[in-house]
Amino acid sequence: MLRTKKEIVYVILAGIFITNAVTAELIGGKLIQVGPFVLSMGILPWPIVFIVTDLINEYFGKQGVKRLSLITAGLISYCFLILYFAMKIPEAKGISPVSNEAFNQVFGQSSLIIIGSITAFLVAQFLDVTFFNYFKEKTGDKMLWLRSTGSTVLSQLIDSFVVGGIAFYLPGIWTTSQYVEFSFTGYAFKLIIAILLTPLIYLGHYLIEKYIHNNE
Repeated sequence: MLRTKKEIVYVILAGIFITNAVTAELIGGKLIQVGPFVLSMGILPWPIVFIVTDLINEYFGKQGVKRLSLITAGLISYCFLILYFAMKIPEAKGISPVSNEAFNQVFGQSSLIIIGSITAFLVAQFLDVTFFNYFKEKTGDKMLWLRSTGSTVLSQLIDSFVVGGIAFYLPGIWTTSQYVEFSFTGYAFKLIIAILLTPLIYLGHYLIEKYIHNNE
């Protein structure tokens, strides 16, 4: 039973956070062309994760973010475990509209990609909460844009290199130049999106404040 408005807010933000994080991992295997650049489809839900991370950090502190990040990493692992067994079970021949081959091609990501994604996710989240609180200590309740965008800019720089390093560079799939190029390309797009979505941080902050303090 949720007893306070803040608890309701946390549950809603947690649901949005987990849904987008898991979805990003599931669709990340598809690559898309944006002009001359190649990016993972997983870049679509991640900006929402950035926003929600900062809102949770703002109202529930670093422990609220760290706890939710660990839970989400566990749920992502659980999701991939279910997919592993699902890929081992054959389809109903002549009945199933999706064949084993098609299903496995979509969901059969390599173990290194999964490990790289989860590791990068946790590293980025813990760095984000550290930078966010550092900026908040320096600026107090002012300059929300700085602690929000600043923490994302710094944490995602590390994230972009960790996931590519574990999943593609270490096993020799990418050369050093490809690794650097793809990592910086992904980071550049995350940076642009984080800056463009800064107004949504203020909107989320306004709506939460209005809801929590309404009729109090």
